[in-house]
Amino acid sequence: MKEFDYSLDYKNLDFTDINIRKLYRIGRGEQGVLLVKPYTNDICSHWRFVDVVTARESSSKIYEMYCDYKRQKDFIGMDIARKFLEMGFTRARRYANHSSGRKYDSSGKIRPQETDWKTSEKAKAAEIFKAMRDKAAYDSEYQKMRKDWRKNEEIWSGGIQPEKPSWKCAS
Repeated sequence: MKEFDYSLDYKNLDFTDINIRKLYRIGRGEQGVLLVKPYTNDICSHWRFVDVVTARESSSKIYEMYCDYKRQKDFIGMDIARKFLEMGFTRARRYANHSSGRKYDSSGKIRPQETDWKTSEKAKAAEIFKAMRDKAAYDSEYQKMRKDWRKNEEIWSGGIQPEKPSWKCAS
């Protein structure tokens, strides 16, 4: 697996450009979710998890965007949407566990978990995002495209272009 490359000049890269797309690395978890333009800008404006109603609207909109990228066979868009759904889950879960959002105190020790960590509004928001994330992450077409992308990451890092990639740019 190729790690996400934080050394790139993301402020000046457009990942819808066919020549730039091959620079995208899936990385681990949520890596790069706030860097890959224009996807980050498009999706981030809909990302909210303050309460159940907001989480439902936000995750539905982001999943809808995921489906649009899927129809366009745009793997990067699908992956960034999946990462935003993942981040909605993990951030809401963090606030459910620690209402301040801070897991560690000033001495580096883990703060006590909230008494309502399992039933709070943020816990419910986290579950909503997790359900949508799972829907995207376990989608068979996404998994196939992800596997193909990983294979191409290895090819691209060696400087060899694949003959026919299984993805295309968003229209």
